[in-house]
Amino acid sequence: MNSEYEDSSALSPVESGDEEAEEVSEAETEQLGSSSDSDEDESGEKMDETAAAEDENGREMDETAWTSKNGKISWSPTDAETFRYIPAATGLIPGPTRYATSRIVDPISSFALLLTDEIVQHIVSMTNLHGKRKIPGWRDIDAEEFRAYVGLLVLSGVYRSKHESTISLWSEKWGRSIFRATMSQKRFQHISRALRFDDKLSRPPRRVDKLAPFRKVWNMWTHRLEMLFSPDRDLCVDEQLVAFKGRCSFRQYMPKKPAKYGIKIWAACDVKTSYAWRLQVYTGKPAPDRVEVNQGMRVVLDMTEGLQGHVVTCDNFFTSCALADELLKRKMALVGTIKQNKPELPPHLLQAKKRALFSSIFAFTKTHTLVSYTARRGKNVLLLSTKHRRPDVSTEGKRKPVIIQDYNKCKGGVDKLDQVVGTYSCRRRTNYWPLALFHNLLDVSLYNAYVLWTSIEPSWQKQKGYKRRLFIEEVGEMLVNPHIVKRERLPRSSAAAAVVTQMTAAAAGPSPIIKCKGRRQCELCKEKRRRIVNTCCKCEKYTCKDHSVSICNNCSA
Repeated sequence: MNSEYEDSSALSPVESGDEEAEEVSEAETEQLGSSSDSDEDESGEKMDETAAAEDENGREMDETAWTSKNGKISWSPTDAETFRYIPAATGLIPGPTRYATSRIVDPISSFALLLTDEIVQHIVSMTNLHGKRKIPGWRDIDAEEFRAYVGLLVLSGVYRSKHESTISLWSEKWGRSIFRATMSQKRFQHISRALRFDDKLSRPPRRVDKLAPFRKVWNMWTHRLEMLFSPDRDLCVDEQLVAFKGRCSFRQYMPKKPAKYGIKIWAACDVKTSYAWRLQVYTGKPAPDRVEVNQGMRVVLDMTEGLQGHVVTCDNFFTSCALADELLKRKMALVGTIKQNKPELPPHLLQAKKRALFSSIFAFTKTHTLVSYTARRGKNVLLLSTKHRRPDVSTEGKRKPVIIQDYNKCKGGVDKLDQVVGTYSCRRRTNYWPLALFHNLLDVSLYNAYVLWTSIEPSWQKQKGYKRRLFIEEVGEMLVNPHIVKRERLPRSSAAAAVVTQMTAAAAGPSPIIKCKGRRQCELCKEKRRRIVNTCCKCEKYTCKDHSVSICNNCSA
């Protein structure tokens, strides 16, 4: 890992709207001016508190207060003319597809549907090609050895050893015997150095595709995500940050993320399971001299392409009235926080001063609903929804609008994915950004495979509270076992040698049970009571050595 950072001045901070709507941060809501509170009437005197209250209740309200700042949208304080929301049919059965259900029989088969043979063969061929060019004495790897390498990465994540050095992992005193039993430390390091995902000599120029070193593997893998699972009605679109501090032309700086520096990935996740259904790497501006307009809208439309009848939840980076209109044309609804500087908002909803705590003001069009909720005194948060068409407010606690309650339930789909992936992450320190993406690919594949397996077999390890750790551990062991069994020489460590011997014996199957003959008395001895086990080959009588003759095979013939 590089010890020095790149110039952070070239990286623009990206705001994140992951916080709950009722706990609005300084970065999420601006301190708005008190234009309506300081407006004066025709006589030059300020409006009294009674008049302000009447405005909040919608009586004698000036029409300009309900017209958007750009003058294009006329909002209404009531839902009298608002259409009823009727969700369209999704046309999909939520959960694993038939293709996945017919092929999953155990945890390793679930993982193999994501890390396919095609992906493995491509990585193996590219790794061997680079190893022959750069590493002296390189010995080619095959698909089995590569899967064993992946299995060691998976097991290091189970043991919470993603930042532990390989010297420590392979240490006879402090390490784990499964690592030494699978392969030597030197071999593991050689594979890590040679691991490549494309041919550098035939790679297209970076100005054409910045993701070219990892593009083919990424496309093959993301295609499998959509093929194996159908999302439920609620879908969350947000951003994911893969931690990386090395050199990368599209590395991002996001101060509100734990890692702060890394590769940004747009993600669409199923809210119910947090299954990563569609992912897209952000590689920066389309051109150095161009700025992408309406990026949030473009991302959401790309992430939901081909869907209908779903409800998309996103934060204020993505939400806009134009996005809501486009999703309605595609038979989808939108729920999300919205920035207060949007020109589609009416001025009356932006007022926060002299508002009662936990109060709500609604604004409606025929298909859109806006709500301004006062979570703290002098601060309000705005949400836009095309799913909710009535001013419903909870009667309990902080009297939150139903829009906010639904938003808080669905907004954490991608955040939960980041949390569960980071718990047993197999990421290793690296300066090569495609390898960082490959580690994230393995982490997401393990979680998606777990969702597929538990959806098909909900009773698996039902009594355990740590099912996902057991799942990942079983996948890691199944990946390394075939390579351990075929080892030609036992490792030097006695503990690792015992693991190899045990795995080999288990692979050979149970040893045949040999029924020992019981001792009996010689049937030809009359005086001596000799107990022997030998029998005659013809009459099968028990005979001692005095009453038997040895003969070779040639004479017996």
